[in-house]
Amino acid sequence: MNNPELVRLKNISAKEFALWGIQDIAYIRPVTIEGQKAYAVHAADGTQVAVMNTPEVAAAAVRQNDLEPLSVH
Repeated sequence: MNNPELVRLKNISAKEFALWGIQDIAYIRPVTIEGQKAYAVHAADGTQVAVMNTPEVAAAAVRQNDLEPLSVH
């Protein structure tokens, strides 16, 4: 069975993929800043928008902005 949406998703360009979910998703990624562990919040296009002390605070900030947090390890 060829689902048209699945076929389209399998053939999406890198640019389209980068923009996918840009309105709905933010990524949380562990980082080290001046020797301290922190958690960077990134927009779906990869732009860093904030840095928080804990993953919980980062997720709460993302949700307060009506976005869905995703973790990147």
